[in-house]
Amino acid sequence: MTAGKETMGEQPIFTCKAHVFHIDPKTKRSWMSASSAAVSVSFFYDSSRNLYRIISVEGTKAVINSTITANMTFTKTSQKFGQWSDVRANTVYGLGFASEAELGKFIEKFQEVKEAIQAQQCGAAAKTSNGSGAATPVASATASPLLAARAPAGDEPPALSPAQVPKPENDEMMVHQRAHSVSSSLQGGYATVGRAPRGPLASAGAPPDPASADSTDQQLRYENDRLKLALAQSSANAKKWEVELATLKSNNLRLTAALQESTANVDEWKRQLHQYREEVARARHYATGKGGDANEVEQLRQRVAQLEAELTQKNEELAQITKSKKSEQDAEAKLAQSQLELALAAQDGQRQVIHALNDQLSRQIDELSNIHREINTALQT
Repeated sequence: MTAGKETMGEQPIFTCKAHVFHIDPKTKRSWMSASSAAVSVSFFYDSSRNLYRIISVEGTKAVINSTITANMTFTKTSQKFGQWSDVRANTVYGLGFASEAELGKFIEKFQEVKEAIQAQQCGAAAKTSNGSGAATPVASATASPLLAARAPAGDEPPALSPAQVPKPENDEMMVHQRAHSVSSSLQGGYATVGRAPRGPLASAGAPPDPASADSTDQQLRYENDRLKLALAQSSANAKKWEVELATLKSNNLRLTAALQESTANVDEWKRQLHQYREEVARARHYATGKGGDANEVEQLRQRVAQLEAELTQKNEELAQITKSKKSEQDAEAKLAQSQLELALAAQDGQRQVIHALNDQLSRQIDELSNIHREINTALQT
């Protein structure tokens, strides 16, 4: 049975509108838009096989065809966006809703369907343990407890089959652009993409379901791979910050050398200024103490005026250079200090991320070990 064709035993039980996204299969860290606008997303129940599916069709293309299992978990990642992982389809689905209320309705229906599946599995396990054999599928469309509960309600919007889904207008839903990365959710805790936590074990008389454990094992391996990728990325970022820190230190050394050179230049100019002043004083003393001829006195006066002009020019240049060097050094020192502080803060954050990822990886490994131990114990008994 395809996603776009409804059989006699499969009936819609809930329909809403949302913009559909798929996780990027290459990076596993960003979303790709699967629908051009908001489309109808429906829950279907197949009474002949006791299966629940989420189906969404845009035109002739099935953008969602996901069979719901008891181990699936729908995660709300923002006010209008949620996601779940489908191991069988080997992807993560994302839905962007027009309002938080619509997202809440979808989460309630997802949980309701999941509880119904768990109840069916518990009932089948109980019948098997009592020797009554496998349960016979009910062919009626009202065999689903969700359909039976909603049959009297008259205010539920009519659900459309995948083949009848109309193409909505572009203004029915604002496209939810969202990038999901491992490090993007560090401030509010580590956001899990498509993580399906371990569901409750079977009743005391029935052994755990090996398929369920395999599904959890695959989820944990997927999480483990993502954590390793995030750890490698964090190590690369730490090395990059170390290189930038070394560069800042080198720049600081160059600035210090330039400052020392400027100080030496200032001292040299002061020495020259002192020599000029002494020369001017000697010239004045010579001009006033000696009554030589007028030409010599005039030459001395011109020399004095020239020396005074040079002295004034040197003083102005010294003031300008000192002011310019000081402002440049202050600006470069502040920039180097701010960059150094940013680098240290970022390196601190990366270390915290690495510790958090290591802790989560340890918890998941412990959880996987517990699941395997429980399965082995149940199989031995």
